[in-house]
Amino acid sequence: MLELEAYLARIGWTGPRTPTLEVLSGLVRAHVQAIAFENLDILLGRPIQLELDALQAKLVAARRGGYCFEQNGLFSAALRSLGFQVTTLAGRVRLGVPAEVPTARTHMVLRIDLPGADCPYLADVGFGFSPTAALRLEADREQPLELDRYRLLRAPNTWTLQLHQPEGWADAYVFHDDPYTPIDYEVANHFTSTHARSHFRLGPLVIRPDLAAAVRHVLRGNELTTRGPGGVVTSRRSIGDPDELLSVLSEFFALHFPDGTRFPAPVPPMLPAPAP
Repeated sequence: MLELEAYLARIGWTGPRTPTLEVLSGLVRAHVQAIAFENLDILLGRPIQLELDALQAKLVAARRGGYCFEQNGLFSAALRSLGFQVTTLAGRVRLGVPAEVPTARTHMVLRIDLPGADCPYLADVGFGFSPTAALRLEADREQPLELDRYRLLRAPNTWTLQLHQPEGWADAYVFHDDPYTPIDYEVANHFTSTHARSHFRLGPLVIRPDLAAAVRHVLRGNELTTRGPGGVVTSRRSIGDPDELLSVLSEFFALHFPDGTRFPAPVPPMLPAPAP
């Protein structure tokens, strides 16, 4: 069972607990700022466990981050505890992937049906470049948020979430109407955390927004970038040694590892790697 009070304390939420759009968006905003997107346990050879007790132990008690199955798995449990109606879905990441390269359904997203609302909402705290509020699940409507602009396109049984970047609109991921179950995510999680072609095995990938400063910090491999609204890179820094990496993880992402922790050196991808 979810330890709701511990989770809400972890994300710093002291507001209302009713299943409304205002609360949903507030929880999304609080979660993405408090809990970094990261793949570091995969690089340390630790298994990614999706059981609720394991998610609470890692993301709440140990104050770590995680990737989509962990983040949205924990978030969906919290939303259900607060009375939200949640449907778990799955998508294919397309951001940064050439059109001719296929991708599997290895991204977890959440559909939220609110009482009295004229449409469902999309909530996703586990994408890295996650929307910082809930999005209306409505086609062809531009939805600007603090750091980025989003819109959704509709096709039979699928939605495409697009993210506006400096060069224009880009597909972030394509997701399907049919619900996914825990065993579906277990299979996808096994691929993303263990397969040699998974981009999560190539090097550190850590992302966290700082909404007070209107930036998003992104660590990919040995490069730290800071991105302003619209994804514009405002600073770029190379990480010179393992101790500097630990310092960066602490300063920019609130992730603290013991002195002497070492992550494998980044390796080039065998296939074009999607953005998180």
